[in-house]
Amino acid sequence: MEEFEFGKSKKSDKVVPVKLTANSRLKFRCHKGVKCFTACCSNVSIALPPYDLMRIKKRLGISTGEFLEKYADIQVLEKTLLPVITLRMRDDEKKSCPFVTPDGCTIYEDRPNICRYYPMGMATLRKKDTEAGKDEFYFMVKEDHCLGFEEDKEWTIGDWRKDQGADLYDEMNRGWMEILIKKKSFGQHEFSDEKNKMFFLVSTDLDAFRLFVFETSFLQIYDIPDEKIEKLRTDDNELLKFGYEWLKFSLFAEDTLTMRDNDVVAARKAKIIAKANERIAAKKKG
Repeated sequence: MEEFEFGKSKKSDKVVPVKLTANSRLKFRCHKGVKCFTACCSNVSIALPPYDLMRIKKRLGISTGEFLEKYADIQVLEKTLLPVITLRMRDDEKKSCPFVTPDGCTIYEDRPNICRYYPMGMATLRKKDTEAGKDEFYFMVKEDHCLGFEEDKEWTIGDWRKDQGADLYDEMNRGWMEILIKKKSFGQHEFSDEKNKMFFLVSTDLDAFRLFVFETSFLQIYDIPDEKIEKLRTDDNELLKFGYEWLKFSLFAEDTLTMRDNDVVAARKAKIIAKANERIAAKKKG
Protein backbone atom coordinates (compact mmCIF):
# COMPACT_ATOMS: atom_id res chain seq x y z
CA MET A 1 0.00 0.00 0.00
CA GLU A 2 1.11 3.57 -0.51
CA GLU A 3 0.10 6.73 1.29
CA PHE A 4 0.09 10.35 0.15
CA GLU A 5 -0.57 13.30 2.41
CA PHE A 6 -0.13 16.97 1.59
CA GLY A 7 1.13 19.72 3.88
CA LYS A 8 3.00 18.86 7.03
CA SER A 9 3.99 20.88 10.06
CA LYS A 10 7.65 21.19 11.09
CA LYS A 11 6.62 21.02 14.74
CA SER A 12 6.46 17.77 16.71
CA ASP A 13 3.00 16.96 15.45
CA LYS A 14 1.05 14.32 17.28
CA VAL A 15 -0.91 12.48 14.63
CA VAL A 16 -3.54 10.30 16.25
CA PRO A 17 -3.15 6.87 14.55
CA VAL A 18 -6.86 6.41 13.84
CA LYS A 19 -8.51 6.49 10.43
CA LEU A 20 -11.52 8.79 10.60
CA THR A 21 -14.51 9.23 8.30
CA ALA A 22 -16.76 12.18 7.49
CA ASN A 23 -19.12 10.96 10.24
CA SER A 24 -16.43 10.86 12.94
CA ARG A 25 -16.93 13.47 15.65
CA LEU A 26 -14.59 15.96 17.29
CA LYS A 27 -14.73 18.83 19.76
CA PHE A 28 -12.83 21.83 18.49
CA ARG A 29 -13.14 25.57 18.04
CA CYS A 30 -10.55 28.21 17.18
CA HIS A 31 -11.16 31.91 17.83
CA LYS A 32 -9.36 35.02 19.05
CA GLY A 33 -10.31 34.29 22.64
CA VAL A 34 -8.28 31.08 22.72
CA LYS A 35 -4.85 31.68 24.29
CA CYS A 36 -3.04 29.79 21.52
CA PHE A 37 -4.70 31.86 18.74
CA THR A 38 -2.44 31.89 15.60
CA ALA A 39 0.18 29.65 17.29
CA CYS A 40 -0.38 27.08 14.54
CA CYS A 41 0.40 29.73 11.89
CA SER A 42 4.19 29.53 12.23
CA ASN A 43 7.04 27.11 11.52
CA VAL A 44 4.91 25.16 9.09
CA SER A 45 5.58 23.89 5.58
CA ILE A 46 2.66 24.67 3.25
CA ALA A 47 2.68 23.54 -0.36
CA LEU A 48 0.10 25.38 -2.46
CA PRO A 49 -1.99 23.29 -4.86
CA PRO A 50 -3.24 25.16 -7.96
CA TYR A 51 -6.62 26.26 -6.60
CA ASP A 52 -5.12 27.46 -3.31
CA LEU A 53 -2.54 29.50 -5.20
CA MET A 54 -5.13 30.89 -7.63
CA ARG A 55 -7.35 32.11 -4.80
CA ILE A 56 -4.51 33.79 -2.92
CA LYS A 57 -3.13 35.52 -6.03
CA LYS A 58 -6.57 36.86 -6.90
CA ARG A 59 -7.01 38.07 -3.33
CA LEU A 60 -3.68 39.92 -3.49
CA GLY A 61 -4.18 41.08 -7.09
CA ILE A 62 -0.72 39.98 -8.20
CA SER A 63 0.83 37.73 -10.85
CA THR A 64 2.58 34.41 -10.35
CA GLY A 65 5.94 36.12 -10.79
CA GLU A 66 5.15 38.68 -8.11
CA PHE A 67 3.86 35.99 -5.76
CA LEU A 68 7.02 33.93 -6.21
CA GLU A 69 9.21 36.93 -5.55
CA LYS A 70 7.39 38.06 -2.40
CA TYR A 71 5.82 35.03 -0.79
CA ALA A 72 6.96 31.71 -2.17
CA ASP A 73 9.68 29.23 -3.03
CA ILE A 74 9.84 26.47 -5.62
CA GLN A 75 10.55 23.03 -4.21
CA VAL A 76 10.69 19.55 -5.69
CA LEU A 77 8.46 17.09 -3.84
CA GLU A 78 10.58 14.22 -2.62
CA LYS A 79 7.98 11.53 -3.33
CA THR A 80 7.09 12.70 -6.85
CA LEU A 81 10.10 14.73 -8.09
CA LEU A 82 7.62 17.35 -9.33
CA PRO A 83 8.09 21.11 -8.78
CA VAL A 84 5.57 22.86 -6.55
CA ILE A 85 5.20 26.26 -4.90
CA THR A 86 5.50 26.47 -1.13
CA LEU A 87 4.61 29.42 1.06
CA ARG A 88 7.69 31.26 2.35
CA MET A 89 7.56 31.94 6.06
CA ARG A 90 8.77 35.25 7.49
CA ASP A 91 12.40 35.49 8.54
CA ASP A 92 11.54 35.98 12.20
CA GLU A 93 12.05 33.90 15.32
CA LYS A 94 8.75 32.07 14.94
CA LYS A 95 8.99 31.58 11.15
CA SER A 96 5.51 33.11 10.96
CA CYS A 97 3.14 32.94 8.02
CA PRO A 98 3.44 36.15 5.98
CA PHE A 99 -0.33 36.66 6.19
CA VAL A 100 -0.84 36.24 9.94
CA THR A 101 -1.27 39.12 12.40
CA PRO A 102 -2.21 39.22 16.11
CA ASP A 103 -5.81 39.69 14.93
CA GLY A 104 -5.69 36.60 12.73
CA CYS A 105 -5.28 35.78 9.03
CA THR A 106 -5.39 38.70 6.58
CA ILE A 107 -6.47 36.40 3.72
CA TYR A 108 -8.80 34.25 5.82
CA GLU A 109 -11.55 33.88 3.19
CA ASP A 110 -8.93 32.65 0.69
CA ARG A 111 -6.57 30.80 3.05
CA PRO A 112 -4.96 27.51 1.90
CA ASN A 113 -6.88 24.29 2.29
CA ILE A 114 -4.45 22.84 4.84
CA CYS A 115 -5.37 25.76 7.10
CA ARG A 116 -9.07 25.01 6.56
CA TYR A 117 -8.58 21.37 7.54
CA TYR A 118 -6.60 21.99 10.73
CA PRO A 119 -6.62 20.20 13.15
CA MET A 120 -7.30 17.41 10.70
CA GLY A 121 -5.51 16.04 7.69
CA MET A 122 -6.56 13.89 4.76
CA ALA A 123 -4.59 11.05 3.22
CA THR A 124 -5.07 8.60 0.38
CA LEU A 125 -4.19 4.91 0.45
CA ARG A 126 -4.26 2.66 -2.57
CA LYS A 127 -2.55 -0.43 -3.92
CA LYS A 128 0.37 0.24 -6.18
CA ASP A 129 -0.23 0.38 -9.93
CA THR A 130 -4.00 0.23 -9.59
CA GLU A 131 -6.72 2.81 -9.97
CA ALA A 132 -9.32 0.85 -8.03
CA GLY A 133 -9.61 0.65 -4.30
CA LYS A 134 -8.56 4.20 -3.44
CA ASP A 135 -9.16 4.93 0.22
CA GLU A 136 -9.40 8.58 1.27
CA PHE A 137 -9.57 9.06 5.01
CA TYR A 138 -9.01 11.68 7.69
CA PHE A 139 -6.71 11.80 10.68
CA MET A 140 -6.43 14.09 13.70
CA VAL A 141 -3.41 16.21 14.59
CA LYS A 142 -3.13 17.17 18.27
CA GLU A 143 -0.28 19.60 18.91
CA ASP A 144 0.75 20.29 22.50
CA HIS A 145 0.07 24.02 22.26
CA CYS A 146 -3.44 23.76 20.79
CA LEU A 147 -6.24 24.62 23.22
CA GLY A 148 -9.00 24.44 20.63
CA PHE A 149 -9.78 20.89 21.72
CA GLU A 150 -10.85 22.22 25.13
CA GLU A 151 -13.73 24.18 23.55
CA ASP A 152 -17.29 22.81 23.76
CA LYS A 153 -18.19 23.06 20.06
CA GLU A 154 -18.82 19.58 18.61
CA TRP A 155 -18.76 18.67 14.92
CA THR A 156 -18.68 15.77 12.55
CA ILE A 157 -15.68 15.96 10.26
CA GLY A 158 -18.07 16.41 7.35
CA ASP A 159 -19.70 19.39 9.05
CA TRP A 160 -16.29 20.86 9.89
CA ARG A 161 -15.13 20.59 6.26
CA LYS A 162 -18.34 22.23 5.06
CA ASP A 163 -18.07 25.05 7.60
CA GLN A 164 -14.45 25.71 6.61
CA GLY A 165 -15.16 25.65 2.87
CA ALA A 166 -12.81 22.71 2.28
CA ASP A 167 -15.18 20.84 -0.05
CA LEU A 168 -14.67 23.26 -2.95
CA TYR A 169 -10.89 23.21 -2.49
CA ASP A 170 -10.87 19.41 -2.48
CA GLU A 171 -12.97 19.33 -5.65
CA MET A 172 -10.80 21.86 -7.47
CA ASN A 173 -7.49 20.23 -6.48
CA ARG A 174 -8.56 16.59 -6.83
CA GLY A 175 -7.33 16.18 -10.42
CA TRP A 176 -3.96 17.64 -9.46
CA MET A 177 -3.63 15.33 -6.47
CA GLU A 178 -4.43 12.37 -8.74
CA ILE A 179 -1.49 13.41 -10.93
CA LEU A 180 0.82 13.50 -7.89
CA ILE A 181 -0.36 10.06 -6.74
CA LYS A 182 0.05 8.65 -10.26
CA LYS A 183 3.56 10.09 -10.52
CA LYS A 184 4.48 8.73 -7.08
CA SER A 185 3.52 5.24 -8.21
CA PHE A 186 6.24 5.48 -10.88
CA GLY A 187 8.91 5.56 -8.18
CA GLN A 188 12.04 7.71 -8.45
CA HIS A 189 11.63 8.31 -12.18
CA GLU A 190 12.11 11.91 -13.27
CA PHE A 191 10.06 13.52 -16.02
CA SER A 192 11.80 15.42 -18.78
CA ASP A 193 12.29 19.17 -18.35
CA GLU A 194 9.52 19.72 -20.90
CA LYS A 195 7.00 17.68 -18.91
CA ASN A 196 8.01 19.36 -15.64
CA LYS A 197 7.42 22.75 -17.27
CA MET A 198 3.98 21.63 -18.45
CA PHE A 199 3.10 20.51 -14.93
CA PHE A 200 4.39 23.75 -13.42
CA LEU A 201 2.52 25.90 -15.95
CA VAL A 202 -0.88 24.43 -15.09
CA SER A 203 -0.04 24.32 -11.37
CA THR A 204 0.97 27.96 -11.04
CA ASP A 205 -0.07 30.29 -13.86
CA LEU A 206 -3.57 30.01 -15.35
CA ASP A 207 -3.15 33.27 -17.29
CA ALA A 208 -0.12 31.85 -19.09
CA PHE A 209 -1.90 28.52 -19.65
CA ARG A 210 -4.89 30.34 -21.17
CA LEU A 211 -2.54 32.13 -23.59
CA PHE A 212 -0.99 28.75 -24.42
CA VAL A 213 -4.43 27.31 -25.22
CA PHE A 214 -5.71 30.23 -27.29
CA GLU A 215 -2.62 31.77 -28.87
CA THR A 216 -0.73 28.71 -30.07
CA SER A 217 -1.69 25.77 -32.31
CA PHE A 218 -3.24 24.03 -29.26
CA LEU A 219 -6.84 24.15 -30.55
CA GLN A 220 -5.67 22.83 -33.92
CA ILE A 221 -4.17 19.82 -32.19
CA TYR A 222 -6.90 18.91 -29.72
CA ASP A 223 -10.56 18.34 -30.58
CA ILE A 224 -12.44 20.37 -27.97
CA PRO A 225 -16.20 21.11 -28.20
CA ASP A 226 -17.06 24.75 -28.97
CA GLU A 227 -19.13 25.17 -25.80
CA LYS A 228 -16.18 24.04 -23.70
CA ILE A 229 -13.81 26.38 -25.52
CA GLU A 230 -16.04 29.33 -24.59
CA LYS A 231 -15.97 28.30 -20.93
CA LEU A 232 -12.19 28.07 -21.01
CA ARG A 233 -11.97 31.68 -22.21
CA THR A 234 -13.59 33.14 -19.10
CA ASP A 235 -13.96 30.54 -16.33
CA ASP A 236 -10.76 29.93 -14.35
CA ASN A 237 -12.22 26.91 -12.57
CA GLU A 238 -13.10 25.25 -15.87
CA LEU A 239 -9.66 26.09 -17.25
CA LEU A 240 -7.94 24.59 -14.23
CA LYS A 241 -9.89 21.34 -14.48
CA PHE A 242 -9.14 21.22 -18.21
CA GLY A 243 -5.46 21.71 -17.37
CA TYR A 244 -5.57 18.53 -15.30
CA GLU A 245 -7.08 16.65 -18.24
CA TRP A 246 -4.32 17.91 -20.53
CA LEU A 247 -1.62 16.92 -18.03
CA LYS A 248 -3.02 13.41 -17.63
CA PHE A 249 -3.06 13.06 -21.42
CA SER A 250 0.42 14.53 -21.91
CA LEU A 251 2.21 13.03 -18.91
CA PHE A 252 0.60 9.58 -18.68
CA ALA A 253 -1.12 9.09 -22.07
CA GLU A 254 -4.50 8.80 -20.35
CA ASP A 255 -7.56 8.96 -22.59
CA THR A 256 -8.71 12.38 -21.37
CA LEU A 257 -8.39 14.36 -24.63
CA THR A 258 -8.78 13.62 -28.33
CA MET A 259 -6.30 14.76 -30.95
CA ARG A 260 -7.51 16.01 -34.33
CA ASP A 261 -6.55 14.19 -37.52
CA ASN A 262 -4.86 16.94 -39.57
CA ASP A 263 -1.51 18.13 -40.90
CA VAL A 264 -0.64 19.96 -37.69
CA VAL A 265 -1.06 16.80 -35.64
CA ALA A 266 0.81 14.70 -38.19
CA ALA A 267 3.76 17.09 -38.08
CA ARG A 268 3.73 17.04 -34.30
CA LYS A 269 3.70 13.25 -34.17
CA ALA A 270 6.56 13.10 -36.70
CA LYS A 271 8.59 15.49 -34.56
CA ILE A 272 8.01 13.38 -31.45
CA ILE A 273 9.03 10.19 -33.26
CA ALA A 274 12.15 11.89 -34.63
CA LYS A 275 13.19 13.02 -31.16
CA ALA A 276 12.59 9.54 -29.75
CA ASN A 277 14.75 8.01 -32.50
CA GLU A 278 17.49 10.55 -31.77
CA ARG A 279 17.49 9.55 -28.09
CA ILE A 280 17.62 5.84 -28.98
CA ALA A 281 20.52 6.42 -31.35
CA ALA A 282 22.39 8.47 -28.75
CA LYS A 283 21.95 5.73 -26.14
CA LYS A 284 23.27 3.10 -28.55
CA LYS A 285 26.38 5.21 -29.25
CA GLY A 286 26.88 5.75 -25.54
